[in-house]
Amino acid sequence: MPELPLLAWTVSLNGMLCLKKSLQNSEGALFMSEESSAQPPEASSPSLEVTETAAPVSGDSDPLKEQIEKDERLLNRSVSLVFRQFRHYVVDIVHLREESDETTTVSDIRKNIEFRGANFWTLICAIFIASIGLNTNSTAVIIGAMLISPLMGPIMGAGLALGTNDIDLLKRSLRNLSIAVLAAVITSALYFLITPLDQAQSELLARTRPTIFDVLIAIFGGAAGIVASSRREKSNAIPGVAIATALMPPLCTAGFGLATWNMGFFLGAFYLFFINSVFICLSTFVVVRYLKFKRVSFIDAAREQRVKIWIAAFALLTVLPSLYAAWGVVQETLFQRQAHQFISENFQFPDSEVIRTTLKYQGNNSLIELTLIGEPLAALVVKKLQSKLDSLAGLKGTRLVLHQPRKGSLELEQQFTRLNQELKVGIVEDLYRKNEEVLKQKDLQLQKQNQQIQSLEQELLHYRSKVQSQDLLLAELKVQYPELKQFGYILLNRTDLKTMKSVPVPTVILHWQKTPEPEVLTKLRNWLKVRLQVRDIQVINR
Repeated sequence: MPELPLLAWTVSLNGMLCLKKSLQNSEGALFMSEESSAQPPEASSPSLEVTETAAPVSGDSDPLKEQIEKDERLLNRSVSLVFRQFRHYVVDIVHLREESDETTTVSDIRKNIEFRGANFWTLICAIFIASIGLNTNSTAVIIGAMLISPLMGPIMGAGLALGTNDIDLLKRSLRNLSIAVLAAVITSALYFLITPLDQAQSELLARTRPTIFDVLIAIFGGAAGIVASSRREKSNAIPGVAIATALMPPLCTAGFGLATWNMGFFLGAFYLFFINSVFICLSTFVVVRYLKFKRVSFIDAAREQRVKIWIAAFALLTVLPSLYAAWGVVQETLFQRQAHQFISENFQFPDSEVIRTTLKYQGNNSLIELTLIGEPLAALVVKKLQSKLDSLAGLKGTRLVLHQPRKGSLELEQQFTRLNQELKVGIVEDLYRKNEEVLKQKDLQLQKQNQQIQSLEQELLHYRSKVQSQDLLLAELKVQYPELKQFGYILLNRTDLKTMKSVPVPTVILHWQKTPEPEVLTKLRNWLKVRLQVRDIQVINR
């Protein structure tokens, strides 16, 4: 990244210093002029005659004024240079067009639009994985489904088609996306009809209330996806985009709502998928237009302007329900925080204690439901608590319901039974999470052990091959040199005492019944170098 040049800052600083100095000089001159004009005339001395000679004054130019104007011009040029250099610096940081690869980007997006062959079966597998993860409340399994889901292809294809005015590509993208959505909803609905686990887990519930925050995630995720896809050197941003802008889990949640005939789940989850799809598509459209990809067809300016207006209106209509939902989420969060604060500040009694809290936010008809054990609160105390609750701005209109069962009563037993059930569910969920973490650690340990076993097996095979090679070598030596009694092979370190560097040297020790001729020894030495696959070898004959 280029550094911002310091020349502009230096010039600007010099210009400002010059201007300051000129202003100080001008102020000093004006002060001296005013002081001399304000001084009273002195009495003339009879013994001293003063003769004043008027200096010629030119009315056409003022040197001081010209210097100030010159310094101002220098300062303006310096400031202009600073801003110009800073603008170039910022543009160089945020540029995108220079490193884009239009041909490869368009080809990759077109290739991933069609759901046939491998793409189709990948889609089916992703549907089942996401459904099982939602059913068992496993975050890791759901993330895996997000990563392998091919739904991003036709959505980015639609954005590319809008950006390049490719009507045929737009039709293909929307057709394939519709097929994928239909397949995902029907397949997940069939799974949830069959599975015995029909309880809505937290992972399912988290995808039934989309808000404006999901819109923002889809916008930035889609922009990151198309920017990463358009680079010559691909980055690892695509998996992160797939996780952030979840497409498959909302569709499977909609399948759950269809299977259980819960239209609230179905509509909320499908709206979340719709938000993600629309704004990933729009982000792709904006980036493609910014990168100036080649248009497939050209339309007149008026028609293009109408298309842009329709796109903006469609995006606005898509956002409006999420804004309302986000406002509700914020209000519910504020209600819960203020309710907990109210309970902690006002329910501190020596003979009573809150054992269960239930908060229900419904606008002006919200509810705080508490279960207490110990001495029941008097009606006057309950009335004062309700009055104090109504006086709070964030809790106005909220009803306070207190359950105060007496010891040994049926209601107390029911409350404790409910608490025990909730406690058991919490313990089971906690154990499940801990066991999942333990299993992950065990899997990692098994992978490491398998790698060590494979490494040891390779070393064992290498050793066996060496032993077999040595046995074959000895058999050949025995046949070719019958007078050879013993054979030894070792790697000796030869050390240079000046440099203290050691070099391993293959060494062969031979015991002969009768030492052969030098020509035979030379021939044997060359044969051993070839046979042992070494460049040099030292032979010791005995």
